[in-house]
Amino acid sequence: MMRPLYITVPRAAVLAGVVLTVAGLVAGCGGSVNNSGDTHPKNLVLIPGVANEPFYISMQCGAQAEAKQLGYTLDTQAPTQFDASLQTPVLTGVIANKPGAILIAPTHAQAMASPIKQAKDAGIKVIEVDTALEDTSIALSSIASDNVKGGQLAAQTLAKLVGEKGPVLVINTKAGTSTTDQRAQGFEAELKSKYPGMTPLGVQYNNNEAAQAASIVTATLAAHPDLAGIFATNLSSAEGAATGLRNAGKLGQVKVVGFDASPKQVQDLKDGTVQALITQNPGDIGKQGVDQAAAALEGKPVTRKIQTDMIALTQENMSTNEQFFYKSKC
Repeated sequence: MMRPLYITVPRAAVLAGVVLTVAGLVAGCGGSVNNSGDTHPKNLVLIPGVANEPFYISMQCGAQAEAKQLGYTLDTQAPTQFDASLQTPVLTGVIANKPGAILIAPTHAQAMASPIKQAKDAGIKVIEVDTALEDTSIALSSIASDNVKGGQLAAQTLAKLVGEKGPVLVINTKAGTSTTDQRAQGFEAELKSKYPGMTPLGVQYNNNEAAQAASIVTATLAAHPDLAGIFATNLSSAEGAATGLRNAGKLGQVKVVGFDASPKQVQDLKDGTVQALITQNPGDIGKQGVDQAAAALEGKPVTRKIQTDMIALTQENMSTNEQFFYKSKC
């Protein structure tokens, strides 16, 4: 029998081998891990506000198509709820893999500032899509609808529906969400300046829960049985408002203007559950987000603020504006 051959290996080399083996195991268990300190300039990551929402799916579709056209890869990772405490660990994991750029819809204008700044400090280009931080020094570009104008358009639309008179309520999602707060501000400012016959009942928050929005409507009707209209700043607010009105037997009597055009919202408009929808163009937001990320990575000029179009959909004009309907898949 042959005797085993022993080779003396320096201790430092043995330790180096152990480190490499452990690194390989970590990468194998958790996917790719970039420990080089360098970013991957052709890799883009989209972090929407929440998973499986048609608005963000439509944004993803627009971003994916543009990334492919420009020769980039785009991955999408999203929290399960629109919440800063859930979006932060998603962002942290993305930062660890050092993509060239991150397109993100911050779930809170202040709470997400520090986590997003970590991406910037890591050398990753940051582009805001849909929502934005209060701190304008972190992101290179912000692409969103003009939400103040969207709120103004909602006020104009609701005014026509209610004959420019009567009490009206705003149901918002979570305080500190830049887009919906701007919609509410635009709505109230437009009422104050142009529609003295309409009485604003203020803004109430439903914590992005449709059931809570329904409860808000029930309580408001008890205090104001002559309620004329509701502006719902997002999907959950509109769904809850419709439920509350249905329970009270006032569906269609109290006019509802919602925001966005998911498949369910479009059906609600067709059915008369809501009377109008202020719809954005999320696919274009995603496309322009990729354009700005690519420009930043390629050393080209970047536009700091871009605002995209929106329109008011009604039963009368919806058949000619299907390009504004949101998608449930790409």
